[in-house]
Amino acid sequence: MAASRYGGMQLLCRKPHRTVTPARIGIWLCFLLAVPWLGGCNSFFFQPDNFLYYTPDEFNLTYEEVVFRGPEGNRITGWFLPAREPVQGTIIYFHGNAANITNHVYAVRWLPPLGYSVLLFDYRGYGVSEGTASRSGAIADGAAAINYVRGRKDVDPTRLIVYGQSLGGALAVNALALAGGKGVRALIVEGGFASYREVVRLIMNDTWFLWPFQYPVAYGLFSDHMGPENGVPALTGVPLLVVHGEADQTVPFEAGKQLFDIYPGGDKTLWAIPKLRHMEIFGGKGSPWRKKLVAYMNGKMEAADKEKLEAGRKGMRRRSGPGWHLRVN
Repeated sequence: MAASRYGGMQLLCRKPHRTVTPARIGIWLCFLLAVPWLGGCNSFFFQPDNFLYYTPDEFNLTYEEVVFRGPEGNRITGWFLPAREPVQGTIIYFHGNAANITNHVYAVRWLPPLGYSVLLFDYRGYGVSEGTASRSGAIADGAAAINYVRGRKDVDPTRLIVYGQSLGGALAVNALALAGGKGVRALIVEGGFASYREVVRLIMNDTWFLWPFQYPVAYGLFSDHMGPENGVPALTGVPLLVVHGEADQTVPFEAGKQLFDIYPGGDKTLWAIPKLRHMEIFGGKGSPWRKKLVAYMNGKMEAADKEKLEAGRKGMRRRSGPGWHLRVN
């Protein structure tokens, strides 16, 4: 495909759809073992590019290119995909570690036809968003994205879902903790994890030649600063859905289970999907899990409607008060 434009800036020619494989992770880890002085091992988790993969119109979706600012004034770019009527709610989508939103739009293309608007955005350093990729920067940009959606006139700020895939799930936890959970009816984490150190250790634990080095590498080279386990205490009132394939070799199932286990509050759900691997759960057109996810989100929206109705009734009772009587002469 010839060079194209997105976000007002030139992108390079199209690249094929890219996924992160276990073999690729093994190569990264071998490299890390050989070069232990890599500062913070940031490149392991953040692999941005600015290639153009897809545009929403290729999936018959209407979209709006959006620009908003991060906390340091950095330019953040994204796409807003409006839902087809009737609109149920709006999803703020946090993508995984590689590529940019033009790659990850493929993963959410099925949601707008089923009533959910979607904001996809690129963390700093990804696509055409300004800045250099980093954990703290991505979290700050994610909080800015949540607040941007809250401020849109075409969005009901009481009917929001935060949805993160893979690394995006980890970032979404802390971004939501930073932005606050007001109006967020559920946090959905697909193929995510609770600890950066632990996910590295679990990956190494499954590879015989890396197994002896799992603790020195995971706990010596990686940090859990601003990790999900630090953000979850602030999310007590936000329902959690963890979705994880039991055959996931990229982010082992145990890593997602750890997030579920440490999450506070009683409104949390774990879907352990047999035989499916990383990012395979909602991928196929005939996936039964798509309908189940929409049913889960619709249920949260119905609960929100009931809450608002009950709050309105309580307000009416407070205004009338116990001492008001109609006197008839």
